[in-house]
Amino acid sequence: MEKLKKYLPFLVLVIGFLVLLFAIVTVKKRASVKEEVPSDQEENVPEIPFDKRPFTSLIPSKDGHWLKLKVEDIKVQAASLDYEILYQLPDGRTQGVPGTVKLTESNFERDILLGSESSGKYRFDEGVKNGTLTLKFRDDKGKLVGKLSTDFALLSDTRELTSFDSKFKYVLDEMPKGAFFVVMETFGVKIKPQFPLASGPYGVFASLDKKFSGKVILEGDSVYYLEGDSWLKIDEGKASNIGIFASQKSSS
Repeated sequence: MEKLKKYLPFLVLVIGFLVLLFAIVTVKKRASVKEEVPSDQEENVPEIPFDKRPFTSLIPSKDGHWLKLKVEDIKVQAASLDYEILYQLPDGRTQGVPGTVKLTESNFERDILLGSESSGKYRFDEGVKNGTLTLKFRDDKGKLVGKLSTDFALLSDTRELTSFDSKFKYVLDEMPKGAFFVVMETFGVKIKPQFPLASGPYGVFASLDKKFSGKVILEGDSVYYLEGDSWLKIDEGKASNIGIFASQKSSS
């Protein structure tokens, strides 16, 4: 009994230490689990109807090192817009360009550098072929009210301009010289199609301000091209220029 009394303070100290250690480990585990859950997954994100989706484009610069992000005709009731471009490098690394803007107008544009800048000096990422564009709309309290995401392809030195999902292809009549192209889904369009959509809308955007005739390959009953304020049906897939394309769902 005397020996037990002698070691009792030591036993109490050990037991207390073990209890404290267990509590710390438990709290850390709970915290790590909470951090692993993306914040946006905790919110019920409503789908943005097609007629309220903004017309969105990525226009490459003449050297292919910049992308001009244009988000036009914004109808979503939101106070701010988060945008993020993720793109892959030839060595497998992924680079990201995030940003946030307050929505005070229905149009927004921003020049996105595929690389980095420090003290006015630029480092360009070479060999970028594809990436992902994500838009997140938030209300004045920061709550997510809508989200849109699409893959894009950045192409040059090829006649076949194919979307990342391979559902759309624009085959140029001639081999382009010194031009870069972006192929992507545009989320919405400025002029709503008067036909049920089968595929699209897909956009083809070039670094050069010139016409690029070619042939459109897109699933659907009929393929249409947006020219001005009208959707024009394309005969045998032949198009006089790149632009915005969509196909009509078959009536059968």
